Amino acid sequence: MKLDGFQALAFVERGRARLVSRNGRVFARWPALCDAIAIAVRSESVVFDGEVVCLDAAGKPDFRALLFRRAEPVLYCFDLLMLDGQDVRQLPLLSRKRELRRVIRRRSDRLRYLDHVVGRGIDLFQAVCELDLEEIVAKRRDGIYDPAATVWVKVKNRDYSEARDRWELFEGRVAGGRR
Repeated sequence: MKLDGFQALAFVERGRARLVSRNGRVFARWPALCDAIAIAVRSESVVFDGEVVCLDAAGKPDFRALLFRRAEPVLYCFDLLMLDGQDVRQLPLLSRKRELRRVIRRRSDRLRYLDHVVGRGIDLFQAVCELDLEEIVAKRRDGIYDPAATVWVKVKNRDYSEARDRWELFEGRVAGGRR
């Protein structure tokens, strides 16, 4: 399942964490989230791929709350890229997910493991649509992590209510000179 937020790489080393956007910019406005991530890792150093999201009272992603800083964000991790100095991107996805699950403390409220569904993609997509969520991402379970050669497929919920008129949220920020 794809959650509606900002994709981020989390770099954790020596008890500290930093979040970096897919464009290479550091997300500096979430120091409490970075502190929580650093505490919730059972490893000396890791690099996660994940999604920073805010959740509403029902546990559903709330993009506007994230964008306008109306709630404390969490990081949902869906992939593991580095583990204790070892590059694991060439391992199959399911192996990386298994290691990812192992290094995230289960009782963490701000760093969460995003589980996967095997062989029930149509059912998952139907549930995503019924719950008015954004989309699903289909990946090969034996796939490696190579951003230059994407082998996954996004299946968007065309009726996702939060996507309607979203460009307006960003238009004023860019036009006003803020980024």
